[in-house]
Amino acid sequence: MIPVTTFENSTVALFGLGGSGLATARALKLGGANVVCFDDNEDRVGQAAAEGLETRDLRELDWSGIAALVLAPGVPLTHPVPHWSVDLARDAGVEIIGDVELFCRERRKICPDAPLIAITGTNGKSTTTALIGHLLRELGLDVQVGGNIGTPVLELEPPQPGRHYVLECSSYQIDLSPTLDPTVGIHMNLSPDHLDRHGTIEYYAAIKERLVAGSKVAVVGVDDLNSSSIADRLELARKPVCRIAGERELTSGIYARHGRLIEARDGSQSEVALLGGIDSLRGDHNGQNAAAAFAALRALELPAGEIAAAFTSFPGLHHRMEVVAKQGRVLFINDSKATNADAAARALASFERIYWIAGGRAKEGGISSLDEYFPRIAKTFLIGEAAEDFAKTLEGRVPYKVSGTLPQAVADAVREAAEDGAEEIAILLSPACASFDQYRNFELRGVAFVDAVRALPGTGNTQEVA
Repeated sequence: MIPVTTFENSTVALFGLGGSGLATARALKLGGANVVCFDDNEDRVGQAAAEGLETRDLRELDWSGIAALVLAPGVPLTHPVPHWSVDLARDAGVEIIGDVELFCRERRKICPDAPLIAITGTNGKSTTTALIGHLLRELGLDVQVGGNIGTPVLELEPPQPGRHYVLECSSYQIDLSPTLDPTVGIHMNLSPDHLDRHGTIEYYAAIKERLVAGSKVAVVGVDDLNSSSIADRLELARKPVCRIAGERELTSGIYARHGRLIEARDGSQSEVALLGGIDSLRGDHNGQNAAAAFAALRALELPAGEIAAAFTSFPGLHHRMEVVAKQGRVLFINDSKATNADAAARALASFERIYWIAGGRAKEGGISSLDEYFPRIAKTFLIGEAAEDFAKTLEGRVPYKVSGTLPQAVADAVREAAEDGAEEIAILLSPACASFDQYRNFELRGVAFVDAVRALPGTGNTQEVA
């Protein structure tokens, strides 16, 4: 754990006692702050009190003596309306920050030279974060990976010379990090998401841009227009920028093409890594992820040849284009992390013959944007709340069945795929929806898919890949 000493002997209010919030409270207390914690969930308050943390309804505080409000990222800062604790802090002129901001301040105080790679984007940030962590470890470096992926940032080991930090940053975390200053900042892409928490796509984009604007070197995906505009603005501000792409050729930057990673510079192009044959990096979207990782490590002046060699051992990320089993010609792909249409598009573009399991709690726009991939889909099996709306989109264009539940969808897909003579078949869970209608999170939805696959008759002959 990283003791947060920047608020030593000060009183800090903290709201939100989930996983990262509780870790933040511990880190502040360990660093000598007087922390007053609260949550709207009584059980969480009780857990914090049982650990010896001071808990009190923040409405009872004298805010004139509060140095900061530390807000958990899941608590609304601006939309749909600010949380009541935010209103109290603003009325008292108290700054509102989050755990990533606390990490940045502590890093600057005790070891500002510890390299920090921070990654954001609507899609691909988790895979890119995991990939960069893997590459750095393969190169023999001291690596800490966390943030919005896995381990809360303040539960990582304290900064010290040579220790590299790789942090996935959500828009919520960036919004609470006014001095975020990575060594290398990566922005992957941008599409409408989380607008219930940010109001407009313009505000959402501005938050994402903040991460790369504060970095020493910016790595920016330019496969979408909004992100390309971010790269242009950064260059106009004389920020060092490396453009990356998975879907287009660049005249300057790093891009993926036909299973190769290409670096374009000074009018010349050269292959810097071979991605073909690496199942965990299949598809254009993973080409962009690999380009981002390569660019980030090169910005740290690490050897290009060693980076390229380390790609081959990347195992992939759970629930993101994860090949969980293979039975004859049939691949079972767990892409439960695809919670919007843009993320699902990346999976649909990666296979030629697909039995698609989709549905859940729909995001704005549904799946109408995926029509270019419909010819790849042999049949769709619909689950959850979105089934009826998705059926209307597919009607007359893609055969579908309303399976209702995930286990039923797997069984239906396997039965119909057995009659298909295609050379390679993907039974693909890529829901293009949130999970909350049937599962608490996308991880549990992915686990349910894996369990359903492994419960199939004849799985004794199934090659388990993960």
